[in-house]
Amino acid sequence: MIDTKKFKRRIVVTGGAGFIGSNLLLYLVPKYADYLFVNVDCLTYAGNLANLKPIENAPNYIFEKINICDLPLMQECIARYNVNGMIHLAAESHVDRSISGPGEFIKTNIIGTFTLLELARQKTEVTGDFRFHHVSTDEVYGSLGEKGSFTESSPYRPNSPYAASKAASDHLVRTFHKTYGLDVVTSNCSNNYGPYQFPEKFIPLIIRNAKSSLPLPVYGDGKNIRDWLYAEDHCRALDLVFHKGVSGQTYNIGGRNEIENVELARKVCRMMDEMLGGGPRAKLITFVKDRPGHDRRYAIDASYIRKELGWEPQFTFEEGLHSTIQWYLDNNDWLENCATGHYLQYYERMYANK
Repeated sequence: MIDTKKFKRRIVVTGGAGFIGSNLLLYLVPKYADYLFVNVDCLTYAGNLANLKPIENAPNYIFEKINICDLPLMQECIARYNVNGMIHLAAESHVDRSISGPGEFIKTNIIGTFTLLELARQKTEVTGDFRFHHVSTDEVYGSLGEKGSFTESSPYRPNSPYAASKAASDHLVRTFHKTYGLDVVTSNCSNNYGPYQFPEKFIPLIIRNAKSSLPLPVYGDGKNIRDWLYAEDHCRALDLVFHKGVSGQTYNIGGRNEIENVELARKVCRMMDEMLGGGPRAKLITFVKDRPGHDRRYAIDASYIRKELGWEPQFTFEEGLHSTIQWYLDNNDWLENCATGHYLQYYERMYANK
């Protein structure tokens, strides 16, 4: 049994076995030896405890397999570890899956967030000490035209069930601050990339398929634009927002790396050609039927977090992308284990729609 009294803070990280969650815990656990980190994850297809092997025996880390919608189990967890902070990353996050099956997104992203907010409110009423950091996405803002960027004051215009579910959870967080005085901060980030990302997402999908000489599926005309943020840069931002963010405030986090999807696929291919020889792998690019409601362009204006908290990305896009490709090449067993089952069935359907 862990003696929680010896820890300055006891923080639940929801979704800690997922992509950003595991990167965040790998960053925070060694940095804050005087904090206890409780990883709460129900281990869906995208959750992987193998991501956390470097810290699984750390004295300030513990894992609890709990679904965030399970009120009694979450309540017991918060009481057992005397939790006084939460970084909420648990979410169903793949847009394509939200289109074919939105129910799980509504349950996890809305009901799950509501459940956690209720528990945070109850704990605050007893102790007066609880910070709730809600991690969200730029997709809540909808789609941009050729110019401009999303700011913290941009209107919400979600265009997919995933984006709508995250927008709803953002609004819930705001209302719990305004109505109940809960100490909350929210961060909305651009597209992430880096180690441990499940290979249904664009960059690891392109890396795996290019390595295996499989088609590289690109939606529509490939000219949809995304702003890419390296996972380690995102983790540093989350650290700052949790510790120094003003209660009730939202912080937009972006990498200032706008690029068309098809050009990103070509860039990955060029890097892999240089790293592995052979190619050109770009000839594997296969345009497939566009998905419904596909947002044309995202871009984050991160000037507010830079001004208020001093955050800047430390990695250039080329550095982050090269490091990401190398990680997947060095961790092929991890990649192939993830790619079995869900992945193969899902993308076989994509190829059929080209």
